[in-house]
Amino acid sequence: MNGKPVAVITGASRGIGRATAISLAAEGYDIAAIARSVNSEGMEILGSEVEKRGAQFFPVGLDISCTVCQMEVVSNILERYGRIDFLVNNAGVAPLHRKDLLEMTEDSYDRVMNINLRGPVFFAQKVAREMIWLKSQLQGYKPSVIFITSVSAELSSPNRTEYCVSKAGLSMASAVFADRLAKEGIRVFEVRPGIIMTDMTIKLTDKYTELINEGFVPQRRWGLPEDVGKAVASIARGDWDYSTGMVFEISGGLNIHSM
Repeated sequence: MNGKPVAVITGASRGIGRATAISLAAEGYDIAAIARSVNSEGMEILGSEVEKRGAQFFPVGLDISCTVCQMEVVSNILERYGRIDFLVNNAGVAPLHRKDLLEMTEDSYDRVMNINLRGPVFFAQKVAREMIWLKSQLQGYKPSVIFITSVSAELSSPNRTEYCVSKAGLSMASAVFADRLAKEGIRVFEVRPGIIMTDMTIKLTDKYTELINEGFVPQRRWGLPEDVGKAVASIARGDWDYSTGMVFEISGGLNIHSM
C-alpha cells in the first residue's frame, strides 16, 4: 500500500485542473490525473510537471459523464495506490454555443448537466464510499473532497443558463456531501473560481478584460489557474480541517456587495 497521500483530480489536463494537480504534487501528493484522453499534449505536460516535484503520476482516461465507467476508474486507482486521500471534482464544460435562455436546447442542457453535475455527484459518491472504508484501514487517514464550482453558481448569465444551473446544483451538492460525510470524518469544501484565464474564457478575452479594467473585478486583474491551485493546496495541507462545508471564492472580490 502506498505510503504517500494520493490526490485524484478530474479534468486534469489543462487549466484549473492542471494547476491544481501541480500544486498538490508540490504538497507531497501522488497524482491520479483524470481526463477524457490520456494521450493529449496537456497530459504529457502535466506528467512532466508532477514528476519534477517528486510525485508519481498516474494518467487515467474517463468521460466523467459516463457514470457506469466510474467505478472501474476508482478501482484502478485503488489497485495502484491502495488509497485515495483527496478528490478534486474539477471537470466541467461550457455550452458549445451561448444562446439566450429562451433559445436554449434540451441537448445543450443535458450535455452540460451530465458533465458538470450528474457525473461529479456520482463520482464523489463512489469515492466517498471507498474513503469511509479506508478510514478503518489506514492510521491517520484524513480524507477530503473538493467541488470546483463557479461564481456562476450565484451570478446569472441568461446566455448560458445551463452552465449557471449546473454550477448552482454542484454548489448544493457540495453542501449536502459536507453534511452527510462530516460524521464519517470526511471534510468537503467548495472552491468557487471567478473570471479565470483558461480555455473556457479565452474566446471572451476582450470582453472580460474590458470588464476587469472597468472595475467589475475589484482587484482589477484576471484570475489565474494557479490562484485556484494555491487555494486547493491550502485545504490539502489541512489548514481548514475545522471548516467542512466552507465555500472558498477565488474571484478577486466579485463576492463583495458594494454600492
